[in-house]
Amino acid sequence: MGEHQTYVKLSADKLIPKSDILSLLRTYNCYHEGKNFQLRTREEEGELILEGLLNIHWGLHRPIRLQMYDDNERLRAKRNSKCIIAKQHSSEANNNSLGRESVPAGGDLEGHEEEESPQLLRTRSDASFMQVQRRSRTNTARDLQRLRTHRFSINGHFYNHKTSVFTPAFGSVTNVRVNSAMTTVQVLNMLLQKFRVENKSEEFVLYMVHESGERNHLRDGEYPLVTRVLHGPCEKISKLFIMEADLGEEVTYDVAQYIKFEIPVLDSFVEKLKEEEEREINKLTKKYITLRSMILHQLEDRTCDPV
Repeated sequence: MGEHQTYVKLSADKLIPKSDILSLLRTYNCYHEGKNFQLRTREEEGELILEGLLNIHWGLHRPIRLQMYDDNERLRAKRNSKCIIAKQHSSEANNNSLGRESVPAGGDLEGHEEEESPQLLRTRSDASFMQVQRRSRTNTARDLQRLRTHRFSINGHFYNHKTSVFTPAFGSVTNVRVNSAMTTVQVLNMLLQKFRVENKSEEFVLYMVHESGERNHLRDGEYPLVTRVLHGPCEKISKLFIMEADLGEEVTYDVAQYIKFEIPVLDSFVEKLKEEEEREINKLTKKYITLRSMILHQLEDRTCDPV
């Protein structure tokens, strides 16, 4: 009996032989040599498991909802709230609000030190961002102090407690630590949990977006880390994007070839296609007329033949 073959899952019904994936993995890790994106392997019940960081780019057009607190900050915020109020009253009574800064209710201003520190870059179109920017130019010392106490940290990202919506900058990148046994839904949940996003994973999808403009939808049962390895390590050629489920759309390779052209060029293509269509119509029309004439001629000959 032959040796038992080890596989890696691409989807629920597609398997890749271990030898094939290891060949791709050597190229992948060689590309990321000296970086944190090299993948490790282990075997589990006859299945090869890949583990490591996966880059995901933000491709959202609508704001997402963030939790008000980190999980480990909820109790700390309650304990600090009384202390903050006491400090504010004390500073106001002594007219010394310029001399001290209150501690933010969310904890330290510095983000948590992690292997992959979560950072969300805000798009400049956010109204809340512009509002804070305008206020910062005219705020008094007391207003600035109040603003600081109303800002909370979401793994290093700060926002005003009155504006719990946020739109990550389009194309900005983050990463999550995953393995090849995690499905698309599980990876999405991990990403949302990392940034304390309240939106449900059903609202989002993952796309592999190619340099050519081609866009492939990763189904719920697919494994994003395996897909990344199969497409190679270079993100100039292909990137993994998170997008809204109702806004994202697959783009085939054939369609992608035309997307990069300017409108006037596309218009000229359409005009040439119309001309070609007219030529084909004329050719078929002439062929039909000729055949019809031949058939009518044959019928007339038979009618004229004596019985």
